[in-house]
Amino acid sequence: MKKKMLVLFSLLLSISLLLVACGDTETQLQLGTGSPGGTYYPLGTEIANVVSAEIDGLSVSAVSSGASVENLSMIGQGEMDLGMTVHIPAQEAVNGEGAFDAPVENFGFIGHIYPEVMQVVTTKNSGITSIADLAGKRVAIGPAGSGTQAAAKLILEAHGIEDGDYTEFAEGFGNAAGQLQDGNIDALFGLLGLPASAVTELALNRDIVILDIEGEALDYILANSEYGHLEIPADAYEFLDAPVSTVTAYAVLVGSLDTIDEDLGYNITKAMFENATKVTHDQAQHLTIENALNGSEGLPFHPGAEKYFKEIGLK
Repeated sequence: MKKKMLVLFSLLLSISLLLVACGDTETQLQLGTGSPGGTYYPLGTEIANVVSAEIDGLSVSAVSSGASVENLSMIGQGEMDLGMTVHIPAQEAVNGEGAFDAPVENFGFIGHIYPEVMQVVTTKNSGITSIADLAGKRVAIGPAGSGTQAAAKLILEAHGIEDGDYTEFAEGFGNAAGQLQDGNIDALFGLLGLPASAVTELALNRDIVILDIEGEALDYILANSEYGHLEIPADAYEFLDAPVSTVTAYAVLVGSLDTIDEDLGYNITKAMFENATKVTHDQAQHLTIENALNGSEGLPFHPGAEKYFKEIGLK
């Protein structure tokens, strides 16, 4: 009896060790997104889940972060594998400009995700009718290291407003929207998809407006950055009475050249674009083969993504 028990125990132990060994073969990657109240985190979570489901032996976890600059920096430091970013900070990372003291050389472009639209929001009763009116106000400009904050500072500068001319709140859009609703801040910046569910939700609780970026300030931004001009159509939100002039950029996915080899990069790119219809987030409508190379200008391609794009005739 004891001998049989010993044999059974040995068999169970062998099976357990085999299962552990098999588990060790799973590749685990982290995808840097943004703050929970913005577009990056919920959309990135869905993309991570779809890619994980489509590639055997791969688990991608979406991680909340400070967004663009932080994601690129963490990839550069070997602390992140994939990252969502505005294409402009990614260009700056390649060249060691802007927030980057030195070039980040270990990442490559994987694909365009969606167009990012700057939305500068305030309440109707704030008395603020233009971005120039934000001088002396309490303004949420986005988390440090985010594309939102970089764009917000450029937009404020274009209107003659420098650091110190306003009270800065470095908040993600979700927290900032709550503070605007509670009257703790006067305005907020959000580089978001259009329409943004967080803006729609805020409009249910407060009478809000989106401020125009226009005239000489718009000309300054277009001349001193890679942002483009866009008009938010009046039917984008129920509370809009007229189109809003603003600026836009591309949200893209980049991947580490150190932790993601060509084969895995190819599989991730293929899985993301060929299964985009399984992503239910509104912004996934832009995750198409036709848009796949938007925002790639000036960026190195991940070799796996480049292989896929050549295979389907995009490169």
